[in-house]
Amino acid sequence: MKTAIATVSIPGDLRRKLKAIAKAGFDGVEIFEQDFIAQEMSPRDVGAMIRDHGLEIPLFQPFRDFETLPEPWRGRAFDRAERKFDLMQEMGTDLVLVCSSVHPRSQGGIDRAADDFRELGERAARRGLRVGFEALAWGRNFWDHRDAWEVVRRADHPNVGIILDSFHTLARKIDPDTIRTIPGDKIFFVQLADAPKIDMDLLYWSRHYRNMPGEGDLDVTGFMRAVCATGYAGPISLEIFNDQFRAGKTEALARDGHRSLIHLMDEVRRAAPGLPQDLPVLPERAEVGDISFVEFTTSAALRPQLNELLKSLGFSKVGQHIAKQVTLWQQGEVRIVVNTEEQGFAHAAFLTHGTGVCDIGLKVDDAKKALKRAVGLGAVKFSQPVGEGELDIPAIRGAGGSVMHFLDESDDLSKVWSTEFIRCGAGEARDAGLTRVDHIAQTTDYDEMLSWSLFYSSIFRMGRAPMVDVVDPDGLVRSQALQSADGKFRVTLNGAETHRTLAGHFLADSFGSSVQHVAFATADIFATAGKLAGFGFEPLPISPNYYEDLAARFGLGEDEAARMKAFNILYDEDEQGGFYQFYSRPWGDGLFFEIVERRNGYDGYGAPNAPFRIAAQKRLLGAEPALEP
Repeated sequence: MKTAIATVSIPGDLRRKLKAIAKAGFDGVEIFEQDFIAQEMSPRDVGAMIRDHGLEIPLFQPFRDFETLPEPWRGRAFDRAERKFDLMQEMGTDLVLVCSSVHPRSQGGIDRAADDFRELGERAARRGLRVGFEALAWGRNFWDHRDAWEVVRRADHPNVGIILDSFHTLARKIDPDTIRTIPGDKIFFVQLADAPKIDMDLLYWSRHYRNMPGEGDLDVTGFMRAVCATGYAGPISLEIFNDQFRAGKTEALARDGHRSLIHLMDEVRRAAPGLPQDLPVLPERAEVGDISFVEFTTSAALRPQLNELLKSLGFSKVGQHIAKQVTLWQQGEVRIVVNTEEQGFAHAAFLTHGTGVCDIGLKVDDAKKALKRAVGLGAVKFSQPVGEGELDIPAIRGAGGSVMHFLDESDDLSKVWSTEFIRCGAGEARDAGLTRVDHIAQTTDYDEMLSWSLFYSSIFRMGRAPMVDVVDPDGLVRSQALQSADGKFRVTLNGAETHRTLAGHFLADSFGSSVQHVAFATADIFATAGKLAGFGFEPLPISPNYYEDLAARFGLGEDEAARMKAFNILYDEDEQGGFYQFYSRPWGDGLFFEIVERRNGYDGYGAPNAPFRIAAQKRLLGAEPALEP
């Protein structure tokens, strides 16, 4: 099954779009009329340029306001169609999308529309062209694909078929299974788009909030299952209108689009294995059992600062790499790798971003299959020279350009710590009760949040929580959590819309580094806080006013509120249970650590506490904006 994308879906001029679309792996492009009109080149030259990129032109669109018009508007519509046919033949495409009319003089009527399309089909046939009818969700007379199909059926012309668009069907809450009654050879083209569920005008929703399949809330998989059940074997194409994407990165959006289609069709194949279509075959989404390690890159000069912070958190140095300036710190099942090499990827990351997280290791069910799926979805395989005694661990470039390694229980990978590291520091054992990595928090520009969300949810078996607004004193930060079903792998994505926010400061100061903080789990946060105090750990100081309000909001006892205040512990709760959290002071370019305890199934991240945490961090960082004169 071939893939395509409408040129309107990504930003840039036509040449830039074509380069990105071809690089992403698409087979073809829908030429959106505006993209053609903006060119100084002739239709023939535009077609040649597209084919020079190795792409086809399966569709030209849109042709508007055609059906059921009275004279003289009807005659004019056919004249316009003939001119479009001229252009299509010059460009080298044989199919035009005719969207249902919104013309105020369009009179409606299925038989009358069928007559119009029969005549249009006859004119197209004389030129070797085809016509596809699409029902716009806001069409004046035809807004349901079932009515559009009835028009096509009654037109009864071999050069007239239906074009289906997932947004128009699903936004109208039309059962996609009604598509199954349409013969596959009469479906001429299929366009796909997802969208968040928003109650608003359909046209405005469509023009501003469409996104890639898998990035929204519509049942695009169910829609595509119904399409495939008809026997349709033509192209599947993306048609996306999104204000956020218009300000995005052309190559990244094209890559996301192709990833979304491959992931979608893999889901369709798994949901309906009997379908005969030539669908992509990928390993299943990887199951992540835990975060195996978090690797920090820094310099030899700055390493003592990080080491002292790790010691104050109860970590012990337990290993030295056999050949590199890399040390291993551990507590419970938490492994922190500190890399001060002066060559290789980690050093390049330090030169670009400063001290920060450059690599995350995930314990997966099958490392080789995880790598194969990720690469099949467009992720870039990562490799660098492997020295004597080192293991070649499967890895990809992760979201934000960092590295992500995959480890499993295979003979080699399960022995990485004993193979690549010499044990050391037996007499330095400390333990504050930290057991595992609860979650990592990645910061990005808001425009890239959907991309990162799609990256994680398509490669790993993870669900997406609804996006929430985190209030920073200087603006909003959009936050979305993704996690595995058992909660062992959790990632929070925080999208900064302005550099005035703490998240924005971090992005600016670290030149785009992604992981801003790592959260560790403990079974007893008060015991952990007490031990850390003995190790010299300095928590983020929280305003005393917070605790006065906290006791009133949750009905906490005076003793518990006093203990929380003493250790600067914040609290939240939901219907399932309670959540305790405290933070390190910010260090480096705004990095910090978090310690959390989840009780009785609490599944959130303490979002109501974020404004108080951010205000406290800004006080220490001096990140508050200067007063205007």
